[in-house]
Amino acid sequence: MPKQLIKGNEAIVKSAILAGCRAFYGYPITPASELAEAAAKYMPLAGGTFLQAESETASIYMLFGAAAAGVRAMTASSGPGISLMQEGLSYLAGAELPCVIADIMRGGPGLGNIAPEQGDYNQVVKGGGHGCYHTIVLAPDSVQEMADLTALAFDLADAYRNPVFVLADGAIGQMMEPVEFMARPVEPRHMPWAVEATPETRKNLVTSIYLEPDNLEAHIRKLEAKYRRCEREEVRFEEYQTGDAEVVLMGYGITARILKAVVEQLRATGLRVGLLRPITLYPFPVAAVQRLARSAKLFGVVELSTGQMLDDVRLALNGARPVEFYGRAGGNVPPAEEVARFVRRIARQYGVAVAEEELAHV
Repeated sequence: MPKQLIKGNEAIVKSAILAGCRAFYGYPITPASELAEAAAKYMPLAGGTFLQAESETASIYMLFGAAAAGVRAMTASSGPGISLMQEGLSYLAGAELPCVIADIMRGGPGLGNIAPEQGDYNQVVKGGGHGCYHTIVLAPDSVQEMADLTALAFDLADAYRNPVFVLADGAIGQMMEPVEFMARPVEPRHMPWAVEATPETRKNLVTSIYLEPDNLEAHIRKLEAKYRRCEREEVRFEEYQTGDAEVVLMGYGITARILKAVVEQLRATGLRVGLLRPITLYPFPVAAVQRLARSAKLFGVVELSTGQMLDDVRLALNGARPVEFYGRAGGNVPPAEEVARFVRRIARQYGVAVAEEELAHV
């Protein structure tokens, strides 16, 4: 398949179909509406099902049903819609059902606005539903990664029998870039645990209810062991110019792209800055943060929020290095020059060498 110039939202749907997804249930919401539009167009052409649900609450339980039948299935929404799905996400995790959810983040809280933000981090990464569970969370920073990480999301969902999020801000969802899709599509497959309304699968049971306390505790311990394995084996991140970095910047999504420009700009002046970009927000790259802390003097976290990933960086460092934060909200995306001023200021504050000609800009 030749490269295609498409939006990030559409790239998710095409990649999902190529990855064997055959069911999409959703409700349109800006800036994620193109996902439902593309699914309505392409899913039936692949022999799959698209259904616009009456609400996000309905769509997450439709997803539960399709996943229980062993179908690779997904939904998509943004802030307020993801909030409505939280109860269903807990049920999916409790029943160990694989599925994929795309969250294209907009401004909040409440209705907020339709501009890009990163304020859904806490509800997605920390799990907004009830009980002891995690969702695996992938954070693309390009339209190509929207495609690549969606395909990965379905594989991880099956491998861990768990919901997986593709978490992107509205800027990545709405931008257009060239995308190269996988060469060979994945065919739908049989899941031995699924309920398929056949005599062979009559013995299978999909449930999240365990009335006896000891049985529920055993189930929770089983889930916990699965999450610990995920934390050992599925951490993904990108390092950029971190080899000699005295200042390590951290951000994801569109923010990480801005930080790459900041790294280039400041390195040209002699300031040794690098970038650590988490690709998995859960599991978080704790070991990579701790490794870089051995040589770096300072960490700077930049988000399109008032600071949510910031807490995970601080937990990973556990006071080993100072952490400073810069955030914009309301849909404001800072230019590289604005972030560079923040980095110069904190570098000077903590005694990191700044070229004399740069001090005038601090």
